[in-house]
Amino acid sequence: MSQYLPIVVLMLLGIVFGVLSLLASRLLGPRRPSAAKEAPYECGIVPTREPPERFPVSFYIVAMLFIMFDIEIIFIYPYAVSRGALGAYAFWAVLLFSVVFFLTFVYEVARGGLDWGPVQRYRSLEREAAMVSPERSATSTIRRVGGEGRVIETQRANEPIEPNAA
Repeated sequence: MSQYLPIVVLMLLGIVFGVLSLLASRLLGPRRPSAAKEAPYECGIVPTREPPERFPVSFYIVAMLFIMFDIEIIFIYPYAVSRGALGAYAFWAVLLFSVVFFLTFVYEVARGGLDWGPVQRYRSLEREAAMVSPERSATSTIRRVGGEGRVIETQRANEPIEPNAA
């Protein structure tokens, strides 16, 4: 029991120091509240809009998957190091944990929790067929940017083309 005495003493000193620091800051620190200090963002920047009320749940699900991956590594590493000494029970425990983890990951992928960005929409083939026609060419569809007020010469003919004529 005497081997734990330094740990207990250090813990008590840490708690006493923390409590004394809080009390000293309350008693000795200046109190000058203002609207800027009471704002939710105490960095000096006035917020231009209210923060969104609800945070997308998919962020939390990805965070939970990250934690699950960490737990799986922590769980599997000791088994991999001393596989022979742990026996069959540890093998079945690791296998069961891996199966449950894999099933939750497959469920999350199938549910679309890892799909980020805007929703992909199917394109209309009729509309795209109207966009592709034999009358369209590279000279009629390419908009030249940055050529305002300049004369651009083509490589095929030496006649000038007015910018943005297309």
